[in-house]
Amino acid sequence: MTSWLIRYLNRIGLVVKDMNKENTPLVPGSGGLAVTAGVFAGLTLFIFFRTFLPRSVGLTLDNSSLFHLFAGLTAILIISFVGFIDDLMIDRSKNRSSGLKQWQKPLITLSAAVPLMVVNAGVTVMGFPFLGELDVGLLYPLLFIPLGVVGAANMVNMLGGFNGMETGMGLVYIGMLGLYAYVHQSYIGALIALVTFTALLGFYFYNKYPAKILPGDSLTYLLGAALASIAILGNLEKAAFIVSIPFFIEFILKARSKFRAQSYGYYKNGKIHTKYKKIYSIPHIFTRTGKFTEKQITWFMILIALGFSSLIWVV
Repeated sequence: MTSWLIRYLNRIGLVVKDMNKENTPLVPGSGGLAVTAGVFAGLTLFIFFRTFLPRSVGLTLDNSSLFHLFAGLTAILIISFVGFIDDLMIDRSKNRSSGLKQWQKPLITLSAAVPLMVVNAGVTVMGFPFLGELDVGLLYPLLFIPLGVVGAANMVNMLGGFNGMETGMGLVYIGMLGLYAYVHQSYIGALIALVTFTALLGFYFYNKYPAKILPGDSLTYLLGAALASIAILGNLEKAAFIVSIPFFIEFILKARSKFRAQSYGYYKNGKIHTKYKKIYSIPHIFTRTGKFTEKQITWFMILIALGFSSLIWVV
């Protein structure tokens, strides 16, 4: 699927500059479409088999759980489509997408929360610091679900720009969250994580350094929606919050620049440098030294994701 997508995107001219390379070569963007296709195929096949085959075979879910799973899949598809629309709006310089404005993205990604809201997905009893467990009732579908979907999608979308980074980090936090869900018998969350992880793994071999295709907003939005769906349908909000800590940090750093700074740098003598004097993104910690290659920075970020994701087992 991905190899075909690379050829197709090249043919129609949906390409962007790989900003961390010498001479910034043009590379196909919107690789998230391949991952979306994989997630759609995997979850749809599961729903099909659970509907038409004997329930005694494999993982069994009741009709209500299948209904919620389909709502989660719909949310992922909607938000991937929004990301793809943003990918289509490429400026003439081919530097990056000039599509949706920052204030527009939360409003449009809100549409992806609707399927989970209308089926009243998740558990309304939530744990709060100093307050303990509270039943928030209708506030959960009307407030916490849209906040979770919109927040996760847009925060994941902020952190990227290096070959294999978005995909590699996604493999870590989606994989860790899926394993956590399975151990705690949250099988819907584990299933979504497994299918997403598998689709991501196939895409990673094309997106790792040197990338043959870039993920685009279609992937970062998908990862955010998958993260939110796992948390909501699997009742794993606390674990999802912990694995998302790097994105909260990124949000704070980007806010210092009024969301104008970019995470990527520029190529010089084999290393990646930053054009900013201050740190406005986590990768700037490494690019401001001018001592590291793009591949090294990507692995640093993956290790950061691994460190925070591992905390779900001890916190």
